[in-house]
This record gives sequence, C-alpha cells and structure tokens, in this order.
Amino acid sequence: MHRLQSALDAVVESIDTPAPIVLADVVQDNIDRMQDFASRHGLDVRPHVKTHKCVEIGRRQIEAGACGITAGNVGEAEVFARAGFDDIFIAYPVWPAGTKRHRVRQLAGSTRLRIGVDNVAAVDALAGAMGDEPERLHIVVEVDCGARRSGAPPEVAAEVALAARDRGLVPAGVFTYPGHGGSARGARERAAADQRSALSTAVRTLERAGLDPEVVSAGSTPTVEFSTGDPITEIRPGEYVFGDLDNTRLGACSEDQVALFVAATVVSNWIPGQAIVDTGTKALGREGHPDKGYGRVAGMDAVLAKLNEYHGFVALPPGVAQPEIGELVPVVPNHVCPVVTNFEEFIVTDSEGASLQRWPVDARGFLN
Repeated sequence: MHRLQSALDAVVESIDTPAPIVLADVVQDNIDRMQDFASRHGLDVRPHVKTHKCVEIGRRQIEAGACGITAGNVGEAEVFARAGFDDIFIAYPVWPAGTKRHRVRQLAGSTRLRIGVDNVAAVDALAGAMGDEPERLHIVVEVDCGARRSGAPPEVAAEVALAARDRGLVPAGVFTYPGHGGSARGARERAAADQRSALSTAVRTLERAGLDPEVVSAGSTPTVEFSTGDPITEIRPGEYVFGDLDNTRLGACSEDQVALFVAATVVSNWIPGQAIVDTGTKALGREGHPDKGYGRVAGMDAVLAKLNEYHGFVALPPGVAQPEIGELVPVVPNHVCPVVTNFEEFIVTDSEGASLQRWPVDARGFLN
C-alpha cells in the first residue's frame, strides 16, 4: 500500500484533513473487473450505491454495463433517480408510512422501481401507497439465507409473492443477503452455498405457485466470487468499488484494489510508540475493536488502536520511527461504507497523483 502514500504526497498541498482520497483508476479497474466477472458467468450487475453514494461513480458503473443500481432506502433512490438513473432496486423492507407513501409512488412513476418485501403486511401497505396504479411497482421477495436479518423463510416466498400479485403489484422475483459471509476467512463460500440453497428453495416455491421469477438476486462483495450458477440471475456487490481492510482480510479483494483511504495529519507525538492523528470516529465511524484496530496506516504497518471523536491513536510497531508533527499519513478503514457517509465530497486523484478532482457524495445524509 505504499502507492497510497505516493498519491497522498502528490495532493498534500490541496487538501485539509481528515479527507477521503479516492483513486479513480483503481475504482475504474474494480468496476471493470466486476463487470467482466459477471459477464463471464451470465449475470447482471446491480451495484449497491450505499457504499459510494456518488452519482459520478454510479454513472461509471452503468457505463461499464450494470443493469441498474441497488439503493438502501427511498432517499438514496430519489437522489439517483433525479440524476437520471432509471432502473432502481431498493433492497430493503420499506414500510410506506408518512411521506414515503407519496415518495414511493412518485419514484415508481419516474423510474423502473423494485422494492424488497418479506411479509404480506408490507405488500398491502405498498399496494395502498400506489393507489390506482399498483402495476407500476415491482416487488422482490426477500428471503433469509442464514444472516438472521430481514427476510422471510424461503418456503413462504410464494405466499408473499402471490399476495403482491393479488393486490396488483408485480412480483418480480426473490433476493437474499448472505451477511454471515463477512464474519471470517472461510465463511464466504459457506455463506454463498447457504444463499444458493435459500434462493433455490424460494424459486421452487414460486414456480409451484405458477410464478416465473424474472430476477433471482444475490449479494454481496465478500460472497460474490461464489455467487454464480443457477438459479442466480444478478449480483448486488457494493464495497468492491472501493475495497477496505475487512475485505482484504477475508480475501475478497487485494491491497492493490483498495481505492479509498482517509488522509490524516499527525498532531501529537509525545508518547513513545504512539502518534495522534486528526482522524477519529467522526471520520472513520466505530468499525473495529482493540484487537484488530480501527484502521491501518499504510506504509507503517501500524493500526489505530483507539479512537475518540477527533483523535486517532496510532500504535507504532517496534522499530518504526515516530512520525513528525504535521506529517500526512493514509489511513485505510476497516469498513468503507460508514466512512463515506461522514464526508460531503471525495478528493479524487489516481495512483500516480496525476490529477485532482472533487466528486460530491450526493446521497450523504439521506437516511429515510
């Protein structure tokens, strides 16, 4: 990861820290690699924009061949719909209360909209929100594959899909999230197998009920390598576009595929073996624990052993020289998604520091 320090050195005069630095060439390589993987396996890519929340990056994903995008909530979907994205899947069990009733209907009128559901009550509420145009909204039934988050048992997928059809909505298929694949090395392949089993069961229930699922949707970045073959038709990776330490630890990306880091400044170094940087939980979130750290300083093999809101405690390994006050260092986060939502824009360069742009984090702050 010494290239991260090289990129940081090239933009040092143009930034204030903490700041998220994005390597545009690595982002593009990551996008192209995922699209190539999907094409070779006959899959559609529907990247999850909750990772980057950036219209510019979403456009690059579409230009590379993505069939549409995945959003985490109605607000994210609205941001990208206003920017011209016309095929959006909200992979979340939306409950259309309050303003969401009107907003869901507006979205369904301006874009090809799919929404995830895992129960009949949500089907009824969404149909009510659509008024006399329920056919404009496609629903995708979420089933649980072992992550124990949202998602119905695969065996009842048809019950939810038939309820949607009976209310005039369009049952488009099924999806799941193998979140337990991010727990440890070796878990990715097992979680992907659980995912395939759950989706296969759900598809059989739909087919026995006379429904032909158009989409059988799988995630995520840690498990995507193993998310191929029947019955899967599309993949929804998100973190692949930037990479992070968690994904490198899992084997889901290499260090050379990490495209985002946080520029930090050393502000104190009184204690031997420790340096304080201006990058705490307000920039990095709280992903991590003392054993693995809260991020890593590239080039030093040093981790952030503790975070306060504005302080990062860098634990320097034996033999590593104390950094100078004012020195800029690149911090690679454990989990990239919480970092993105803390900033209004990305500072964009490339691996050689040859260009400098600023891309807005367009969907930052849209939580509902």
